[in-house]
Amino acid sequence: MVGFFIKKAFFDGWDNLIGLVVHNLGFLLVFVGAYGGMSLMAIDGYSVVGIIALVIISAVYSFYCAVVSWQTCLYADYKREGFRALKEGFSRLWRHGVLHFFINTALILIVFFVLPFYFLQNTTLAFIFGMFVFWVFVIVGLAMQYFFPLACRMSGDRPMKTFRKCFILLADNLGFSLFLIFHGIISGVLSLVLVGLTPGTGGILLSRQVAVKLLMFKYDYLEEHPETDRKHIPWEDLLFDEREKVGHRSIKNMIFPWKD
Repeated sequence: MVGFFIKKAFFDGWDNLIGLVVHNLGFLLVFVGAYGGMSLMAIDGYSVVGIIALVIISAVYSFYCAVVSWQTCLYADYKREGFRALKEGFSRLWRHGVLHFFINTALILIVFFVLPFYFLQNTTLAFIFGMFVFWVFVIVGLAMQYFFPLACRMSGDRPMKTFRKCFILLADNLGFSLFLIFHGIISGVLSLVLVGLTPGTGGILLSRQVAVKLLMFKYDYLEEHPETDRKHIPWEDLLFDEREKVGHRSIKNMIFPWKD
């Protein structure tokens, strides 16, 4: 499944490259705003203006992630509805965007304030509390990879129900979750080389949509066959239609099509 995930995520991004670049330009503006807010705080300490700016940017980031996630969900389903889908995405996912804002802001506070506070205390008790908070941060961060994809696939769920399902998915697919975060890091490094245009944050959101879409095939199968050994999922059969839709493409025949 992992090999097909990589292939589908890549070609879904390639087939929707222009849309992803446009979305990534929006993310670049958000990141520039975040840099401006941090610069204000660096110049004037923990200034009220800087803190307010970062809070606003965090909210913009969460809601923008929501609408782009909806569009990338359509990309993963081979649909191209244009940028009008952004409006639909906002109307469907704005509540999830609110919860994402609070969680994302809490994670930022942990990184920049809570962890430094504990680890600079130089006491055993502070170190223990710091490690506890660190692992909470790691677990929540891993689980949040699934937040917007699940919100898109199960849009009838309330945000907190979606949040709880993220941990279920994480616990049941820990190895793949670690791989997915590694895939996101590689995509992030490649994005830096390409000035954030591709794959960028939009490409990372798309890969998560692809991941959850493929995982849902497993859960649909287990619902129909509850006696199945979870370690022996017939991925070849479950992904047959998806393989046909992606087609027998490779990076080699993209670059050298005359060799087919």
